Amino acid sequence: MDTTRIDTVIIGAGVVGLAAAGAVARRGRSVCVLERESRPGRGTSTRNSQVIHAGIYYPAGTIKAKDCVDGARMLYEFCVAHDVPHARCGKLIVGQDLRDSPALEALQIRGRNNGVEGLEIVDAAFIRAREPHVRGAVALYSPNTGIVDADRLVAALHRWCEHFGAMTLLGTPLLGADLRADGLELRTPAERILARSVVNAAGLYADHTSTLLGGDTFTIYPCRGEYAELVPAKRSLINGPVYPLPDATGHSLGVHMTRTIAGNVTLGPTVRFQAGKDDYESDRLPIEHFLEPARALFPDLRLEDLRLGGSGIRAKLHPPDVSFADFRVSKDETCSRLVQAAGIESPGLTACLAIGERVAKLVEEVLGS
Repeated sequence: MDTTRIDTVIIGAGVVGLAAAGAVARRGRSVCVLERESRPGRGTSTRNSQVIHAGIYYPAGTIKAKDCVDGARMLYEFCVAHDVPHARCGKLIVGQDLRDSPALEALQIRGRNNGVEGLEIVDAAFIRAREPHVRGAVALYSPNTGIVDADRLVAALHRWCEHFGAMTLLGTPLLGADLRADGLELRTPAERILARSVVNAAGLYADHTSTLLGGDTFTIYPCRGEYAELVPAKRSLINGPVYPLPDATGHSLGVHMTRTIAGNVTLGPTVRFQAGKDDYESDRLPIEHFLEPARALFPDLRLEDLRLGGSGIRAKLHPPDVSFADFRVSKDETCSRLVQAAGIESPGLTACLAIGERVAKLVEEVLGS
């Protein structure tokens, strides 16, 4: 079996892997992306709320905070340049009564500290004018939050990285790797690839991939999020993303309602840690589970207004009894040829281009060492 030599191999063709491939390739490096699925972005990248987050929720100084804010700006620019359907529609984080004001003000302060612009505490009249069917006494308005067509974004990122010469090998899982003096020799079902550097952007399988590459040991905790949808006749109930205050556990931003670019309206996601990394459908929650959380914001909603939607799985770096873990975007401590881009859950879609730039700088350090 012949061995192909290349500067950088990226494991995973989700939005982060593709963004990293483009960022590395446009620096003049030879790049190959390995993807086990038959097309890019079939996992977490396209199974989410498709929201462009502003950067409100994340602790100051974390990669999540910085790359969300920088990534949102980059993503809006990318969508315009590459004709990706999107809208800077704004969103409301709604409090049920004035006792929620301190929590909303704390989010406003956190967002401002992260560099988010335009955040405003608004009253019930503002809420009614923007969302007539929403019940709330006070809200935090984020004008720079948006929505994006995730499938079209994946396709555009794929074209973009290939424009810079990156190759994508679909249906090509990583089987193993051997460390050599001049790089990591990767084994796939079809060939061997000698890479001077490797990026682990394998999403839910980043822990397994790190082990195959001889890198650090860590655990990805799969966390399923399920969605309901409004039936078509009720989609006019909402004009833009409407969120409650974040989930008290820290595992989600709360079950929220979002109008997608396609005009569908989703309600979710829920939170369920599970063992399976590909189990999207077993033991799905009944539609009744979504009604009461929805009625807290939309009191006129009825059960017949809802139907079951899709589901996604978050690649968390922390177990259920821990509330937060930052993205892991760093050089591996065990394998000097390896860069980790792991634990990329929300706001990973928003942050993907910023993460890609961060990865590319680390790759340059590896190649220059």
